[in-house]
Amino acid sequence: MKRQAIDGGRWFDLEAAEVFKEDTWFNGNNHISCATGSQWDHEALYRTKSGKWILNHWSQYQGSTESWVEIDDDAAAKWLVTNNEEPHPSCAAEYAALEV
Repeated sequence: MKRQAIDGGRWFDLEAAEVFKEDTWFNGNNHISCATGSQWDHEALYRTKSGKWILNHWSQYQGSTESWVEIDDDAAAKWLVTNNEEPHPSCAAEYAALEV
């Protein structure tokens, strides 16, 4: 088990979590994160064993701080859409509500 602390003093088992990595696109010079719109800022989304969504944000900028924040199903569904992921069963209703 590898414990990962999240904001608010809680933690989750990183090895037991399902991970969704950000998608990227190539602008001709650099790979750009679909999650952040930046070549320097990055994100990954985790689904914990207990069913919580954790958003991990980090940057290549000097002096920046990595963050681990719990998000709700709606925010997770939006993140998954932005990163070209298939709908996750746990937030299928939220994912479907995003269709226009």
